[in-house]
Amino acid sequence: MASICSSYWITGFFGLDGTATASSVTGSKVAAAAARTGHCHRTERLRVPGAERQVVSCLGELTTAGTLASGHTDQADWAGLTPAGLATPTGVPGIQIDGYFPDTSTTNTNHGWKHDAQFVVRLPDHWNGGLVVTGSPGVREQYANDRAIGDWVLSRGYAFAATDKGNTGAGFYRDGAAPGEAIAEWNDRVTELTRAARTVVAQRYHRPPSRTLATGMSNGGYLVRWQLENHPELYDGGVDWEGTLWRASGPNLLTFLPPALRHYPVYATGGPGADEAHRAMLAAGYPAGSEFLWPFHHQYYWDLTQRIYREELDPAYDGPTEAGTPYCAPGTPACDADYDYASRPRQVHRAVASIGLTGRIGKPLITLHGTLDVLLPIARDSDVYARMVRDAGRGGLFRYYRVDGGTHVDSLYDAFPDRLRPLTPCHRSAFTALEAWIGRGSEPPPSHTLARPSEAGPGALLTDCPIGGTKTRS
Repeated sequence: MASICSSYWITGFFGLDGTATASSVTGSKVAAAAARTGHCHRTERLRVPGAERQVVSCLGELTTAGTLASGHTDQADWAGLTPAGLATPTGVPGIQIDGYFPDTSTTNTNHGWKHDAQFVVRLPDHWNGGLVVTGSPGVREQYANDRAIGDWVLSRGYAFAATDKGNTGAGFYRDGAAPGEAIAEWNDRVTELTRAARTVVAQRYHRPPSRTLATGMSNGGYLVRWQLENHPELYDGGVDWEGTLWRASGPNLLTFLPPALRHYPVYATGGPGADEAHRAMLAAGYPAGSEFLWPFHHQYYWDLTQRIYREELDPAYDGPTEAGTPYCAPGTPACDADYDYASRPRQVHRAVASIGLTGRIGKPLITLHGTLDVLLPIARDSDVYARMVRDAGRGGLFRYYRVDGGTHVDSLYDAFPDRLRPLTPCHRSAFTALEAWIGRGSEPPPSHTLARPSEAGPGALLTDCPIGGTKTRS
């Protein structure tokens, strides 16, 4: 294991490979002074249990206000997930640990390591006693939540840990020996990191965290649901930000994406079949009023998402072809636009069941989801999961807030500020409500839809999203 102490304010003191630069002498003086004052004291004692490699860095700023300049985050990993005007907190010095757990796949190239199961753990000097654990959305890497979640929770004093989930990128399905195993690893890696991060927190602060919270968006929200269903003993609660629903009986991605691939091109072209295609889109779950978002999602999300997740769970559908044919026309052999999940062999449904959710959460969970989400349509995702939780008899542990005007990625708010609402402030309100729920026993408001304020300006929407009785500012 490599252990180093680098400094944000001496940029380039050490790289993540542990190589000293010309600034190392000056940096050593800064590090020595920091050690005398308690900042980054005894970093050499920090060990991430089970890590194959770790690099310890002493930073003057743990938020992206500093880590972007010092090379301790990757902007490409979180690009497109937050509004451009989102404020960046500052003033959070502390320790960052980058590393990886043993793994055989090599999709994550961060730091030149070419090694999966990478993680980042951030330990602020001024700790509030809590730990927040996240898994990345989509097929992104461990820094994907730095802007949307990490900056804010670090500014509130939380330790923060994030994982790449064990495989990354559009070819993530190549990991694992059987259908569903690449996704199943995501859950295992979050569990692994949570246990390890709790230990590192105790090493740094000489006591275990008083509360451990799971949160994440999209696939990261799925991970929150799965953790609270399967390992509630590790957490005190969680906030699920539009988590992906996997359910063997459906709905799931493989049931509502193919209709979009079939019908949207007909609707977009116009002509005699356009009205019928529009009705088919609505019937598949894509909400009325979201049509202005369909071109973007057709170009960037629907086709790729269907093909790579179908390849992960049903690779036999297209035989030796890997992840189908992009934008194939219906009627083309093995075209994903024609995919019919219900008619696929039993082993496909078993693969989905192996990663499926049940609704049997064991700790408090708050879910929020935008009503104009057209990657994971709310009627086919969180509306269904809310029923699953209630049907499992766990409704008392659950709150569900539908965000009017919210869509899947907040960067689209910049393009449509008059029609959309960013979910980032709503996530922060939900998070503070969870804190009050588990900390003081103050139950959040009942589940309901958060109406988009008709008179709110762009600035207010970027900072405020009261859920009723709870309000937080960025």
